[in-house]
Amino acid sequence: MDQSILAMADLATPMAIRVAATLGLGDHAGTAAELASGTGTSPAALTCLLDHLVTAGVFAFDAESGSYRPTDLGAQLRTEDAKVLLDINRAGGRAELAFTDLLGTITTGEPAYERRYGRGFWADIDAEPRLRRSFDAQMGWRFRVQAPQIAERFEWGRFPRIVDVGGGDGLLLAEILRAHPAVRGEVLDLAPSATAAAARFAAAGFGDRASAVAGSFFDPLPPGADAYVLSDILHDWDDDHARRILASCREAAAPAGTVVVIEPLRQGAGTAIDLFMLMCFGGRERTVAELEALAAECGLAPRGTAAVSDGRTALEFAVA
Repeated sequence: MDQSILAMADLATPMAIRVAATLGLGDHAGTAAELASGTGTSPAALTCLLDHLVTAGVFAFDAESGSYRPTDLGAQLRTEDAKVLLDINRAGGRAELAFTDLLGTITTGEPAYERRYGRGFWADIDAEPRLRRSFDAQMGWRFRVQAPQIAERFEWGRFPRIVDVGGGDGLLLAEILRAHPAVRGEVLDLAPSATAAAARFAAAGFGDRASAVAGSFFDPLPPGADAYVLSDILHDWDDDHARRILASCREAAAPAGTVVVIEPLRQGAGTAIDLFMLMCFGGRERTVAELEALAAECGLAPRGTAAVSDGRTALEFAVA
């Protein structure tokens, strides 16, 4: 049968799944009344939701007992992947709902997130600590496999002191320090993330090898480090903001430091994530040539590229 454009555009099932994930329904079985009591929802409305999820194969219904239970497919709602990405009360799930205002982004080029929520993504998570915590957790989830790969596959030992610019709660830097005992480093990020990074370093027993600095990468950075790392940072921003970030790194790295940009490249990142970056941040995935052109405008000269994890490439720049 030919694929239906109407089926592809259906919103009922994806939204039903996201609401089920937000309510934690994948962790429970029972009647609609029991599940409604446990989730603080309307029994009649929840029955409607569950019946659709039965139709979609996510839940099964037992007529004899009147109870609902997750199917093998629905059991995936219990996974950390689903909880991180589908819960609409967390940063990632909340951001994806802004796709409903995609028309405005395509018309004006401006992020839909601000149109939907009244402020941009970064201002939103700065104003809501729970969103900031969930964002850091999502970044940790995304990099749980990639961070050790990046630490192992790049020659970080060349840099006695590293500043991870916008390094969140310190996951990547912690893996680099673990893999390279002679390296010291610091994370620079906004205060809530910097606090979380300091706690991570203390728990890992890094002592005076690691620290965290509260600050913005749009302000002057701690000077004099051997390498400044931008991991999954530039694709969150348009070209003008990306230049400002690179210029801050270049100024701090001068005269002999290195800037290392780690990004998913446009060729392999997928069109959906590229559209998300535009919709949410006004950012985009870029090619190596585009990243090198931005860096050149900020006085940074390319010194090589290397695949450092599944889906991530490191571009190394010297102060020109």
